[in-house]
Formats: sequence, C-alpha cells, structure tokens
Amino acid sequence: MGTYSFNRESRLLTPGHFQQVFDHPSRYGSSHFTILVTSNKDDKNRLGMAIAKKRVKLAVQRNRIKRLVRESFRLNQHKLPAVDLVVMVKSGIDQLENEAINQQLEKIWRKINQRHKR
Repeated sequence: MGTYSFNRESRLLTPGHFQQVFDHPSRYGSSHFTILVTSNKDDKNRLGMAIAKKRVKLAVQRNRIKRLVRESFRLNQHKLPAVDLVVMVKSGIDQLENEAINQQLEKIWRKINQRHKR
C-alpha cells in the first residue's frame, strides 16, 4: 500500500508537464469532468488541474472543486498506474454536491485503472 500524501512530486508543475499530457492524451470523462491521461516514465502519478473561469465563475467554487479533486486523487493514487493526469471541468459542475463530484471521480479512477494496466 502506498502513502497517502499529496506533495510537490504529486503535481504537474510546469507548462512543459502539462503540454506532455495535452500532446498525447487518453480521454476519460463523465458528465462534468474530462480527464486527460498520459503514461509517464516515473513510478509516480501526477495531477494537474485546468479549471477555467469560463466554466466555474466563482473562485470559491473553483477552489472547492480543486480540493475535492485533490483529495479524491490522494486517496486513490495508490490504485492508479503511473500516469500524469490533467483534470478539466464542464459547465454546471458548481451546481453539484460534493458527494456527486466524488462519485464521478471514483468512476473515472476505476476506468483509468482498467484501461492503463501496469
């Protein structure tokens, strides 16, 4: 079992990191999320978020969504293969309850796990 930390190594930090994911992604989605996934060479998962103001107007809501995504990723990262992920959201996500957001993320983590076997 892996650690449950979410530290600097668990994040996509530079525009270059994001670009690698945008260049050759596998797409996974739900009604409110699009997650781009690329295998990486390290044995670590890394998470990046691109949550546009256009999709979620209020900073409070954008931050809430980011917190939920980070927490869900932190709890599930040990189940995922070595991938870089960029999470993007669709309009209307700010209307969802936290529980609904978590359920959508859980489903996507399972899908990623099935398709990206180690």
